[in-house]
Amino acid sequence: MGDDVPEAGVAIERLDASGMLAELDALAGVLHAAVEAGASVNFILPFSLNEARIFWLARVLPALRSGSRVLLVARSAGRIAGTVMLDTDMPPNQAHRGEVTKLLVHPDDRRRGHARRLMLALEAEAVSLGRWLVTLDTRTGDSAAPLYRSLGYRTAGTLPFYCRATETERYDATTYMYKVLPGAPLDVSRAAAEAAPERGSIDRRSR
Repeated sequence: MGDDVPEAGVAIERLDASGMLAELDALAGVLHAAVEAGASVNFILPFSLNEARIFWLARVLPALRSGSRVLLVARSAGRIAGTVMLDTDMPPNQAHRGEVTKLLVHPDDRRRGHARRLMLALEAEAVSLGRWLVTLDTRTGDSAAPLYRSLGYRTAGTLPFYCRATETERYDATTYMYKVLPGAPLDVSRAAAEAAPERGSIDRRSR
């Protein structure tokens, strides 16, 4: 998922359970369109609009009601153009961590800066919740990886044959990435700051 020129007039909003229900059709539409365009987000083709609605109702709504997930949307010209979620449902020994899930931008709205805005807002939510480590996975080679690297995410490793391709019986690798946010213990922050920047990231130590 590339992310080029930021578009003016875009608002990032947090939706609670009732807000999600009010925007169910729009959210389902974004997910459905993304999968149809080949996004690797757990689903394979054929993938119906009704299946997209069921995902939001069965998987996301209970988590929003329990407070274990944060749902953010990018609204452009009054409609939802993209979404991302922060999953905070972690075991007791990982209460410092949150996981990025379902960073989606409608194919008609890509390369307008929505994904970057959503990720920055997600990081701010994570910090406010005391989650100083954010993790994610992305299909190896996808266009989202350069965006994540430009935001300071580092690669922890790759796992081959992790997921089936959306449109064909090909099994792709996934890349695991992480970022240490403000609020981390001092020794963790120092170790993260001393690590060499990855290709495609910005080395702020030289500025």
